[in-house]
Amino acid sequence: MNVIAAANTSITGWVVGYVITFVVVLVVVALVVPILVLAHSIGKEATMIDDSLTESVHNTAALKDLHTTIEHAEVITAGLHRGRTRLGG
Repeated sequence: MNVIAAANTSITGWVVGYVITFVVVLVVVALVVPILVLAHSIGKEATMIDDSLTESVHNTAALKDLHTTIEHAEVITAGLHRGRTRLGG
C-alpha cells in the first residue's frame, strides 16, 4: 500500500510541476506579447518619421544659400541707399 501511495505522490508532484510551468509560460507570454506589439507599432512610426525627416531635409536644402541671398540683398539695398543719397532723398 505504501508503494502505491508513494507512486501517486510522485505522479502528483509531476502534475503540479507541469501545471506551474504552464502557468509561468502563460504569464510570460501574456507580458511579452504586448511589448512586441508595441515595439512593432513604434517601428512603423519610426519609419514614417524617418521618411518625413528625409523629405524635410530635401525641402529645406535651399536654406543653406540663404546667407548668400542676404549678402546680395544687403549690397542691393546699400546701392539703393547711395543712389537715394546722391539724388538728395
